[in-house]
This record gives sequence, C-alpha cells and structure tokens, in this order.
Amino acid sequence: MSKQLGLWIDHRKATIVTVTENGEAISEILSDVEKQLRRSGDSPLKGPYEALQVPADDSRQRTLTAELNTYYDEVIGQIRDADSILIMGPGAAKHELQKRLDENHLGEKIVGVETVDNLTEPQIAARVRQRFAQ
Repeated sequence: MSKQLGLWIDHRKATIVTVTENGEAISEILSDVEKQLRRSGDSPLKGPYEALQVPADDSRQRTLTAELNTYYDEVIGQIRDADSILIMGPGAAKHELQKRLDENHLGEKIVGVETVDNLTEPQIAARVRQRFAQ
C-alpha cells in the first residue's frame, strides 16, 4: 500500500496530509517555538540593564535551535513511514526540515519542496492530491 504525504510547515505549525488507497487524513503539529525569546530584567525606563539580567544572544539562539530541533523531530516521527513526501511552506522551515530528513537518511523520499503562502487545510489537501495524481 502506497503512502503519499504532503506537508505544509513553518516554525509555528505543520499540517500533514496523508493520502493512501483508503483515503486521506489530515493532522496538525503545533510547535512550542517562541520566535522572539523574551529578555528578562528591568525595563529600560527603570535604568540600565545589568549584564547578568539579560541572556546572551548566543544563549537565546541555542534555546531557539533546541526548540526547533524538538519540533522537527516530532514532525519526522509522524512522516517517517511515508513512501513519498512533498514539503511546502512560506519560509526557511521547509529547507531546515529537508536538511534534517537528509541527515536521517529519509531525503530520497522527498519528491518536491515548494514555496507557498499560508494555505487552509483543504487547499493543502487539494495541492497534495494534485501533485500525486500526476
């Protein structure tokens, strides 16, 4: 039984459309990634920041990267058993996921990576059906 999968992804959520001979299923994975990590400490209006109250930028970047890796691992866990994968999305997340799939030896399953704007679930499903009908 062939399992074809379309995935729309950005840093906030992933919508997965699975197409099999038995029909299609749509699922969604939400990320816990906070794009703009908040700085703790006093407000600038109260006076200068002390160095220890503000996390370093590299620390903030490490936190963001760790959250994204957890999110991508969850997505990969959901799509691992697909025979063909179409990845879509508006930003860098689709390429980051493609790189992670290559690292996990799943890159050969990718049939395309497309840049698309925000789509509704029915639009994603229609695009996936159209791609795999060819």
